[in-house]
Amino acid sequence: MPPGVIAHPAYTPAWEHHVGPEQFVEAAKLADELGYSHIGVSEHVAVPTAAAAERGGTYWDPLATLSFLAAHTSRIRLLTQVLVLGYHHPLAVVKRYGTLDRLSGGRVVLGVGVGSLPEEFELLGASYSDRGERADEALRAIKASWGQREPRFQGQHYDFSDFVIDPTSHRSSVPIWVGGSTRRSLRRAVELGDGWQPFGMTFGGYRSALAAFDIPPGFEVVLPAGIPIDPIGAPEAARDTLGRVHDAGATIVNIGVVASSMDQWLDQIRAAAELDPPSAATVAP
Repeated sequence: MPPGVIAHPAYTPAWEHHVGPEQFVEAAKLADELGYSHIGVSEHVAVPTAAAAERGGTYWDPLATLSFLAAHTSRIRLLTQVLVLGYHHPLAVVKRYGTLDRLSGGRVVLGVGVGSLPEEFELLGASYSDRGERADEALRAIKASWGQREPRFQGQHYDFSDFVIDPTSHRSSVPIWVGGSTRRSLRRAVELGDGWQPFGMTFGGYRSALAAFDIPPGFEVVLPAGIPIDPIGAPEAARDTLGRVHDAGATIVNIGVVASSMDQWLDQIRAAAELDPPSAATVAP
């Protein structure tokens, strides 16, 4: 994620609170030029005040932000990290993100999750208690409808036909990476997606979870580095961290870098791109 796209009370340094669209573009263009894998933007519509004190209340909208950054980049993939499935009808996802996929030349990656804030579900009129079941069906509906001008799907929660979606993606499928902090999220990813982007587990936990499943060829495992790395000041430690994440099963690593200013952040991701093993990452604040 570009700095400032989210603001977590425990982890976001003070300088990031002053970052805005100009810096988002600067970060995205540099990451694009350096060959980073993707830009990630998280989703929350409205965070309850009590929850914001713990997880933060600043979340730039992923569709608007990724669309803005798509116009300033040419190669880097555009990742929702993550889109909460219960907040959207599957055809709304197909239309909105399919349009972005078309405008960006096929660069969208749908990172999805089931959500975890009951108050936000209630505010949006979404069902919380069966959100996992609904998410599974929503994924099936999205997969069946992506790139289809006249999509059709019949399920328990979503049932549609005889509607035109135009424009939408030129692609007949979109990469889907499932987020979460449990083995259930990995099961969902293996069964219905193309990758897994978990959080909140140890490296051993990631290895153990991956070992319990038959991981298909080409499946992406997007793991967080766990701690910010300092590729300029401590390159060997940074390489060691990246090596441990890859050893845990990562095909792509989400990195954060040690930085006290926007200029230093830019310098750090330049240095991180030169590390071996390569980061091939989403750059997180």
